[in-house]
Amino acid sequence: MKILAIETATEACSVALWLDGECLERFELAPRRHALRALPMAEELLAEAGIGRRALDGLACGRGPGAFTGVRLAVALTQGLALALDRPVAGVSTLAALACAAPGSGSHVLATIDARMGEVYAGLFQRDRDAPLPLGPERVLAPGQLELPGAGTWSAVGTGLAAAGGALLERLEGRLEGHDASALPRAADVARLAAGVFRDGGGMDAAALEPAYLRDRVAQTLAEQAAARAQR
Repeated sequence: MKILAIETATEACSVALWLDGECLERFELAPRRHALRALPMAEELLAEAGIGRRALDGLACGRGPGAFTGVRLAVALTQGLALALDRPVAGVSTLAALACAAPGSGSHVLATIDARMGEVYAGLFQRDRDAPLPLGPERVLAPGQLELPGAGTWSAVGTGLAAAGGALLERLEGRLEGHDASALPRAADVARLAAGVFRDGGGMDAAALEPAYLRDRVAQTLAEQAAARAQR
């Protein structure tokens, strides 16, 4: 199976090409340049593999949560390519992709992304050989509101750990068997997870692909900003 995957939900821009179990990837930090870099990266990978777009069996993207413009871009590019090629798509949780990179030996993973405005995007997962298994809905919340369930050991990953002056990492560090506060989601992990989706028959029509924003606005009132600061 050949899958092109795009992940642009954070300051990192990455594109990956899954080739029957092997993966090629382009990854770079490109704040505000995702729209300029994503498609050229895709063309570079296809050229490196020696195949054209028509050889793709499906397309995938990190569907968020993350930066609004980045999430929209990944979804729009994936939909546009899939519609032009008449191929199915898979929308992969950006937090699940990030969870794949969690260090340490914890049986459970906390994946976080700095959501700005004193909040983090967070997802709780159980480690699994094939894909991280979600333990509940993904959320956007203040670091002081996030609690880890009592069962299992935990590793943590993502920029949300360093948000708000590292408030979340400070609260949880005693419970973590490993953490990486600088890790960003990568298209290679999106591609691997998407391969499992397609293998299990879970691909969808491009028109059905939707972003997962979690937050429906990008600015706080002054009162909300004050409340967020008080919780740090």
